Amino acid sequence: MAAKQPRAWQRMLSGRRLDLLDPTPLDIEISDIAHGLAFVARWNGQTRGDQAYSVAEHSLLVEELFTRANPGVAVRWRLAALLHDAPEYVIGDMISPVKAAVGPGYGELDARLAAAVHLRFGLPATLPAAVKRQIKAADNISAWAEAVQIAGFSPAEANKFFGRPDPLLLKDIEIRLRPPAAVRAEFVAKHEELLSLCAM
Repeated sequence: MAAKQPRAWQRMLSGRRLDLLDPTPLDIEISDIAHGLAFVARWNGQTRGDQAYSVAEHSLLVEELFTRANPGVAVRWRLAALLHDAPEYVIGDMISPVKAAVGPGYGELDARLAAAVHLRFGLPATLPAAVKRQIKAADNISAWAEAVQIAGFSPAEANKFFGRPDPLLLKDIEIRLRPPAAVRAEFVAKHEELLSLCAM
């Protein structure tokens, strides 16, 4: 008798059934992404404050920093910046040391999910290398601000791990800790705004 295959899909609140090994754009809904990311804690929850700093909040900040650093950038790439951690709505936010320990399997899973998300919202499955680098730069600036403001790093430590950011890009940036429902709503609103701008 053949061994039973382990379940590799997850049922979403939208009713979609997402196959993690073979995700399709048809099974991706922004409501599921926003909800999941709003409840996933950055830094494994090791942050100051009375509630978690969510991946959804981080994603909103990365989109803002990406736009600041790249004035006049195409709106579709701003959308890509907002969605840069979208796979984490299913697989969670794994900190870098754990990713290294898990090995290449995590990266492959992340890439499959990211491709499905991108196609669902009109982006190329694989982003251009230059755009990926720009989004990663904004991601590092966000990580620096989070590290210093809420995760207990000194600026010197944050410089070592994330690079020294341009102070102008961080002008008036304050890390916010908000209830998941508020962050979820803002994430959906930003997504709708960017999609509508892409369609113009």
